[in-house]
Amino acid sequence: MYAGDLPVNLQVICWSPAFLFHALGAFELHGLTHMVSTDVDTTKQATYPCLAPNPGKATILALGHAFPQQLVMQDYFVDGFMRNTHCDDPVIREKLNRLCKTTTVKTRYVVMSDEILKSCPELAQEGSPTMKQRMDISNKAVTQMATEASLACIEAWGGDLSAITHLVYVSSSEARFPGGDLHLARALGLSPDVRRVMLAFTGCSGGVAGLRVAKGLAESSGPGARVLLATSETTIAGFRPPSPDRPYDLVGVALFGDGAGAAIVGTDPAPRERPLFELHSALQRFLPDTEKTIDGRLTEEGIKFQLGRELPHIIEAHVESFCQKLMKEREGDHHDQPLSYDDMFWAVHPGGPAILTKMEGRLGLDGGKLRASRSALRDFGNASSNTIVYVLENMVEESSRRREEECEWGLILAFGPGITFEGILARNLQARAAN
Repeated sequence: MYAGDLPVNLQVICWSPAFLFHALGAFELHGLTHMVSTDVDTTKQATYPCLAPNPGKATILALGHAFPQQLVMQDYFVDGFMRNTHCDDPVIREKLNRLCKTTTVKTRYVVMSDEILKSCPELAQEGSPTMKQRMDISNKAVTQMATEASLACIEAWGGDLSAITHLVYVSSSEARFPGGDLHLARALGLSPDVRRVMLAFTGCSGGVAGLRVAKGLAESSGPGARVLLATSETTIAGFRPPSPDRPYDLVGVALFGDGAGAAIVGTDPAPRERPLFELHSALQRFLPDTEKTIDGRLTEEGIKFQLGRELPHIIEAHVESFCQKLMKEREGDHHDQPLSYDDMFWAVHPGGPAILTKMEGRLGLDGGKLRASRSALRDFGNASSNTIVYVLENMVEESSRRREEECEWGLILAFGPGITFEGILARNLQARAAN
């Protein structure tokens, strides 16, 4: 079925290119209804008692996310993408069809629209100097999405904006100063004294890196500190027509989506707060001589992005030693029994199905261990730094439905440019413990 054969209300979503970096087009910052936002309602989670966090340890107190209005249905994506990029190459069409199936993605959200391409047709033209147009669209979009995700998260948390002492903002989709951290603080109406940190161009590992930074800020600032972490990503900067000379572009076209995520992090929760995860220990590691494996460069035509085919194999070769080092942090706290992989939960950024499959094989994980990650990939695609928020939300939902014993301890993992590994040893405080 082609997009033209669909009902009118679906046609707008079927063309949408996926390797974009969130565009805003006609949307305005005050048009909050133009954004689809959801959050985990922490007041309606499981009724059994939560596990108690350790004093002084950072906890995630709430999660939230926001998505743009356009929903990309993977089954109808290719026809619209080919049409809107004026490409009639049957070889490219066949390869993109195949990639769209192998990604396991079913739906993604994007802001890119017909209106944007009508106002900026040069975005779909090969070789056009369009960085200014792309950044104008992206800068506005990421702020709006981050604002919506943050408001959803704060509502779920139940606290006041005035209680936010720190802001950690993560994005690889904008280039400006002052940076998006200031624009977000102003949009939310945060105190001028809020202490801000921005992490830029950390790619897919940015969400876990942001949690690591938020953990450090919360634990070093005392019980009253409340850190807002916001991530926001678009793919407009990388949208361009497909070319036989750049076959690797099609992987991103088939895989990436747009959105925003948010979390509130703090220590020593108040009685009204409901901690979701305790962030016990954090670790970052880069792998020498792998910096070209995930490569992105800003040019006048946008960002030129390349993923090396060897990426899943590199992650497979190094993930176990990284996990083992993180797991030893728990043993240092005088726990009698070391954990096995099957004794743990796994919140892994779903960079792609091959990465998840390689991890399962190397660690011998049961197929259900990465269910939350695979579900996030299916529903939202790889939304870069945001995606770990969606994975954690899936885990909270799973905990609210289960009635059997769950894994208390686990790992939150992501892999990004560098190649950089980010990991947090965590406790699922919503887990149902053994009687």
